[in-house]
Amino acid sequence: MKTARHAAAVRDPSERIGNFREVVAGYSEETAVAEANRCLRCKTKPCTAGCPVGVQIPAFIQEIANRNFEEAYRIIRATNALPAVCGRVCPQERQCEGNCVCGIKGEPVAIGALERFAADHHMAHAPTSAVEQTGRRVAVVGSGPAGLSCAGELAKRGYRVTVFEALHKAGGVLVYGIPAFRLPKEIVQREISELEAQGVQFVLNSVIGCTESVEELFEEGYEAVFLGTGAGLPKFMHIPGENARGVFSANEYLTRINLMKAYEENAETPVFRARKVLVVGGGNVAMDAARCARRLGAEVTVVYRRTEEELPARKEEIAHAKEEGVVFDFLLSPKEVLAENGDVCGLLCTRMQLGEPDPTGRRRPIPTDETVRLDADCIIPALGTSPNPLIARTTKGIAFKPHGEIVADEDGKTELDGVYAGGDAVTGAATVILAMGAGRTAARAIDAYLKNKE
Repeated sequence: MKTARHAAAVRDPSERIGNFREVVAGYSEETAVAEANRCLRCKTKPCTAGCPVGVQIPAFIQEIANRNFEEAYRIIRATNALPAVCGRVCPQERQCEGNCVCGIKGEPVAIGALERFAADHHMAHAPTSAVEQTGRRVAVVGSGPAGLSCAGELAKRGYRVTVFEALHKAGGVLVYGIPAFRLPKEIVQREISELEAQGVQFVLNSVIGCTESVEELFEEGYEAVFLGTGAGLPKFMHIPGENARGVFSANEYLTRINLMKAYEENAETPVFRARKVLVVGGGNVAMDAARCARRLGAEVTVVYRRTEEELPARKEEIAHAKEEGVVFDFLLSPKEVLAENGDVCGLLCTRMQLGEPDPTGRRRPIPTDETVRLDADCIIPALGTSPNPLIARTTKGIAFKPHGEIVADEDGKTELDGVYAGGDAVTGAATVILAMGAGRTAARAIDAYLKNKE
C-alpha cells in the first residue's frame, strides 16, 4: 500500500491539442510488471466484484507479474470481448479500482492500465487464430459495445453470428462517439478483427427497421435476435433560438470528427471551425466535444448548471480538458441562444445556486434572478441521448418505456419470443462496460433459450 502507483506517460498539452493522437501512453513491460507486483491478490476479490463483466482481475495481474503476458490476456478475454477498449475508456475509478484494497491507505492498483497492457501486448505479438463456427444462427443488431460483447460470447459458444451495423464502419459509439485521442480507431478495428477470426460476420450499411425488419431476420433463418442499437438520438436544450446556425448536438459534432475525420484537410464532410465554442453539459461526452473543439483551434468553455464537485465526467477527462485550455463556467443554465442574421452569436444563461439533494443525491440547481451573457459562434449541447425510435416503430410485440428504452428482464429477454436486448437501448445512455456486461448476459440467456428449444 505504501508503494506509489506507476503512472502512465501523458503527452504534453501544448503538443497534443494540435492533433488527435492518443494522449495517454501504455505501460512498458517493466512498468507493467512493477505495477502488477503492487497487487495484494485479495482472496475476496473486491476488484472483480466491481467489474460489470466479471474479469478475474487478481489472476490476470498475477500472470503479468510472472511475465506470462499472453496468459494474462487469455484470462481477461474469457469474460471481456474488448480488453484494449475497456483498458482505455472504462471508469475504473468507480468500479474495479474503486474497490481495490490498496486504495484504502494509498493508491489503488492501476487495473485499467494493466488490462490495456495485456491487450496491446497480445495485439503486437500474438497471431489471431481462426475458429470455425458450425452452430445455429443468431443476429446481433448494432456493433457497439453491447452488440460486440454479445457476438463474442455467442461465437465462443459455437454459434454463427451476424452483426448488422447501420453505419459504414463497425464499432458503434466506439468509432463515432469516442475521439481518437482517447481511443485510437485502429484499436477498435483490431478488437473487431479478433471477433471476425472467431467467425463473427459483419454486415455494414444495414439499418434494421428500414432495410429489413426484425421479423424478416427470423424468416431468413436466424433463431434469435439481440438488439444492441444503443442510444444515438440526441437531447436538446428546448430553449428559444436553438435552431440557429452554429448549434450542433454533441452526437453530430463528434460523429463528423471521429467517424468522418472532419479535422483532416479537405475532408469530404467538414465541420464548422468556430472561434468561440460553448459546450453545455458536464459528462464525458461534453469533455470529448470540448477537447475536440480545442484541437480545431477554438476557445472553449464548458457551461454546467452545478459546481465542479457534481461534474459526472471522469476526473481524468476533466483534468486533461483543463490542461488543454478548456475553461469551465459553473452554476449556469442556458436560457436563450442569441443569433445575428441566423448565426449564433452568444448564449443567455440563468445563474443557478445549489439547493437540497435530488433523488440521486446530487444537490438540485435552483435559478436565481441573475442573467449572464456568453459570447460564442458555436454551441454544442451535450445533454445525453435516448434510443432511436426506429425499432419501436417497426417491431411489433416488443414493449418500450416512455422515452424509447426497450423493456427487457434481467437476462435481456424482451416480450417478443427469441428477441433479446441490452446496453443503452435498454438502460438509456450509460458506460461502455455496462453495455458489454448486458451483452454478455444476454448471450448466455440466448444460449440457454436455443438449447431449450432443442
